[in-house]
Amino acid sequence: MTQKNTINDISAVYDKVARFEVNLLKTYGALIYGHDLWKVLGYPSSDAFRQAVKRKSVPISTFKREGYRMRFARTHDVALWLAALDCENSSPS
Repeated sequence: MTQKNTINDISAVYDKVARFEVNLLKTYGALIYGHDLWKVLGYPSSDAFRQAVKRKSVPISTFKREGYRMRFARTHDVALWLAALDCENSSPS
C-alpha cells in the first residue's frame, strides 16, 4: 500500500466518522443515553444492554451521572464505533 492510498483510506474513515457524528448530534445531542443508547448500539432490550454492561462487553465507554439511573455515552464515541463497523463490513474478505 502506498502512502497516498493510506492517506485516502484515513480520509475516507474520517469522513465516515464525521457523517455519523453529524447525524447523531442532530438527533441526540452531545450525549446519548437510556433507550436511545441501547437501540443505537443494537441491543434488543434494556435487559440485554444491562447484561452487556455487567459483563463489560459494551463496545464503547459508557458512564453514569449523579442523579440519573440510566447510562450515558459520548456521541463522538458512538460515531467512531459505527464508522469502525461500517469499515469492517465494507472491507473485502
